[in-house]
Amino acid sequence: MQRISVTLLLLTAVLCTPALALEGELIFPLQEKHVHGSSIVECPNGDLLTTWFYGSGERTANDVKIQGARLKKGDAAWSPVYDFADTPDLPDCNPVLFIDNDEKLWLLWVVVQGNRWEQSILKYRTSTNYEGEGPPDWDWQDIILLKPGEKFATAMEAGFEALGFSEEMWAEYAKPYDQLVIEASKDRVKRDTGWMTRCRLVVLPNGRILLPLYSDGYNTSLMGISDDGGKSWQASKPIVGLGNIQPTVTIKKDGGLVAFMRDNGRAPKRIIQATSEDEGMTWSVGKDMKLPNPGASVAAVTLSNGHWVMVYNDTQIGRHSLVASITRDEGKTWKGELVLDRAKAYEGNFGYPCVVQGKDDTLHVTYSYKSSSIGPGASIKHTSFDPAEIK
Repeated sequence: MQRISVTLLLLTAVLCTPALALEGELIFPLQEKHVHGSSIVECPNGDLLTTWFYGSGERTANDVKIQGARLKKGDAAWSPVYDFADTPDLPDCNPVLFIDNDEKLWLLWVVVQGNRWEQSILKYRTSTNYEGEGPPDWDWQDIILLKPGEKFATAMEAGFEALGFSEEMWAEYAKPYDQLVIEASKDRVKRDTGWMTRCRLVVLPNGRILLPLYSDGYNTSLMGISDDGGKSWQASKPIVGLGNIQPTVTIKKDGGLVAFMRDNGRAPKRIIQATSEDEGMTWSVGKDMKLPNPGASVAAVTLSNGHWVMVYNDTQIGRHSLVASITRDEGKTWKGELVLDRAKAYEGNFGYPCVVQGKDDTLHVTYSYKSSSIGPGASIKHTSFDPAEIK
């Protein structure tokens, strides 16, 4: 499908939605298989690289693989779709792209063993030759093994004590939710596996790399931490909360960190946040913000001027509305709501965003895209805008 055709379809969809959506383009035509979990980076030469997973489903579909595409600087259309990674007969999911301080490209994702999220293995590839035509030339591949250790169990117990008991999180006839999770946190095998990627990595001013991770087994989050450029990794203490997963991290001017997370817990559904004052090693418990969350991933970025932008579904149920909001006071207040995509309830699904800022300060967002006003099928959509457009 030509780019102009896709644009016309998108404009038609905009006219049918209850609010004006920001114009963008589909990276590839709508197709019947499942495409989800995108990530995007700007290369040193100005190209954009994006990735997602593609297949018959997610963890239960063994044909799922990692794909990607390139938008050359100055071009109007994305390249054909490339295959980035494919583990034979196992699902590959949740890819994340990252360019480190040495301009090395990283692709991180999970391989799902036994078709269960909690048995996922964290995998990565790197490339130093990725700015030409075609897919990156991958020159190294390995897995990342974490050992949260006894501190994980201790922190989980202390965190749940600080949160207080939550009856709503479990049924009357079963052991309370917090006791189940605390008991599981003492299992050495369980706590060493199942840590999954979703949101982009962050490099702190001192060079420390934070790899945001989460576990569906524990319904919680932590950080993979590297102080040697990714040669070795250690686990932070967990971010304890009631269903807080898929953390995205922003940096405060004083060096403190704030993680924003999807709410997989009890009602009312809200974006969950936690803070760290020691470069990501320990975290406060996760607490609800005022911003709604329908159980969907959020994405945040620290801008070059110190402001933060967050992209999220501004609903409590459904992913039919995706917006960008800005804070100029490090999260105390969130201003504006730039609509990236919006449809009537149950007529659109716009979720799992990734947001990055380019060298010219433009914000680039990719997200999973479905719209019944255009037709059946799914794609990944890219859109870009100036942060000043968030009024």
